[in-house]
Amino acid sequence: MRRDDLRNIVIIAHVDHGKTTLVDCLLHQSGQFRASQLSSERILDSNDLEKERGITILAKNIALPYEGVKINIVDTPGHADFGGEVERVLSMADGAVVLVDAAEGPMPQTRFVLSKALECGLKPIVLINKIDKPDARPHEVVDEVLDLFLSLGATDDIAEFPYLFASAKAGFASPDPEVREGDMRPLLDLVLKHIPGPDVNPDEPLQMRVTTLDWSEYTGRIAIGRIKSGKIKKGQSVMISKADDTFERGRVVALHEFQNLGRVEVEEAGAGDIIAVTGLEDIDIGDTICAVDKPTPLPRVAVDAPTLEMMFTINTSPLLGKDGKYVTSRNLRDRLEKELERNVALRVRPGESGDSFLVSGRGVLHLAVLIETMRREGYELAVGKPQVIMRDNNGVKEEPYEQLVIEVPSEKMGPVMELVGERRGELVEMQPRGDYSQVIFTIPSRGLIGLRTKLLNATQGEAIVNHRFESYRPVSGDVPRRANGAMISMVSGKAVGFALFALQERSDMFVRHGDEVYEGMIVGENSRSDDLTVNPTKEKKLTNMRASGSDENIVLRPPRDMSLEVALEYIEDDELVEVTPNHIRLRKILLKEADRRRQSRK
Repeated sequence: MRRDDLRNIVIIAHVDHGKTTLVDCLLHQSGQFRASQLSSERILDSNDLEKERGITILAKNIALPYEGVKINIVDTPGHADFGGEVERVLSMADGAVVLVDAAEGPMPQTRFVLSKALECGLKPIVLINKIDKPDARPHEVVDEVLDLFLSLGATDDIAEFPYLFASAKAGFASPDPEVREGDMRPLLDLVLKHIPGPDVNPDEPLQMRVTTLDWSEYTGRIAIGRIKSGKIKKGQSVMISKADDTFERGRVVALHEFQNLGRVEVEEAGAGDIIAVTGLEDIDIGDTICAVDKPTPLPRVAVDAPTLEMMFTINTSPLLGKDGKYVTSRNLRDRLEKELERNVALRVRPGESGDSFLVSGRGVLHLAVLIETMRREGYELAVGKPQVIMRDNNGVKEEPYEQLVIEVPSEKMGPVMELVGERRGELVEMQPRGDYSQVIFTIPSRGLIGLRTKLLNATQGEAIVNHRFESYRPVSGDVPRRANGAMISMVSGKAVGFALFALQERSDMFVRHGDEVYEGMIVGENSRSDDLTVNPTKEKKLTNMRASGSDENIVLRPPRDMSLEVALEYIEDDELVEVTPNHIRLRKILLKEADRRRQSRK
């Protein structure tokens, strides 16, 4: 049977197409809050990293009442690196609001999330957002979305999708792209009309698959999911179906349902409801909460395999422990195991040494967010160069390939074609978009590592770069490595302006006057291809001889600042990024020059 008093929808889109802004708009217009409660932008991006980067990393749930119907809304990430979050939560919904930018049109991640939504059988509503942009082309974008649906094999009834034109920032939606006023009621009306209520079996035994985990200092682990069948009550005994096909017994301590921005405690919940269950300590994502008398598990959540791997190891530099609280391999292992409980797209396996771990994820950004979160929690660690995960297919070595979409001013197309071409990218399609051109390539994932920074430098920051995993193919030839060698400190101490002034003539420096350095630390980029050991702590000799002229003024160029992602893409196989709560440093794996020479002779 269908529940008419409930709608479960997910909002899916490419990054920066306005998902979280749309949810903000719906919250503002719901009439459920005072103005002071919704004072910030992107209310659902509550995580510090989400606010700083302006992106959604974790899927979030809210619920709004409309015309006597409760609408559960899930906001999802737009970056391909966080696709694991999207895949988990789609199973909680019956319909999807597909958000598309009126100027950019469907982008790589739009295709990815839409294909997953269609696989789950979700009913789509298309919202062409940002129609008030000067370069908006709403009617063309509707046609492009239709082409996308057909290319994904959508049936005729799905391809006849309802659509609206909107500006989530201005707060209106309308079937007419020329309208510039109103509110979001047309969208909510469309949700009630076109998206069905959940198909439920209230009289069957309890089944609820856990799709998200939360944590509370007071109650411990919180399991979130949608009840497929039956009812669940506070204090009820349940069976938990685990990944190894075993069952564990547990008791529900409390139940919460979503209401507006928060949760409210309830005594019981029925089939179709999205709820949060506390009291089940050993529960994991993908587990099914079942009735004790008839435990029947639901299929587990299937998530695409990771494509990138990095080595995480303890910090072994001479500056160990000056910043962080957690510096041991046990601290590192416990933290990674804790992350595995919530991050279903992550994999961890032991490294070659007892102090290292090989961590696999969807991309550099996926793993960089984990590293950034850990350093803010007080961890010190060292991270190796990202490596793509190869696979063997009947004796043929295969590597992951990705679709790369670059939007760039037409006059800066030359450097883009050259950079992508030398990394074995193949041109698939090129489309003019006013003063810009959109270029689509197929490229090995290896070729993407470090490419974004080079593209932004070559186009003065004007290139918009997006990519998504496409398929595995036989390994192609080599990808060019870093052209310049490293400038490595031969001593420990503090960097001195006099030494840096002499060194900056032949390199880009990574350190400032007064920065702590140590033997084996990378302090700059050599202008040539080979590594060079230098002394950045060398001071000017003082003598009792007067200078014949005035001393030369020391003018230091600002050092190159490395963000975490840029540092991870910059390093080579024999280098590490040292990450502490206050610093990001580059270093050689072998700190002593004699050890590095011995290694190179081998």
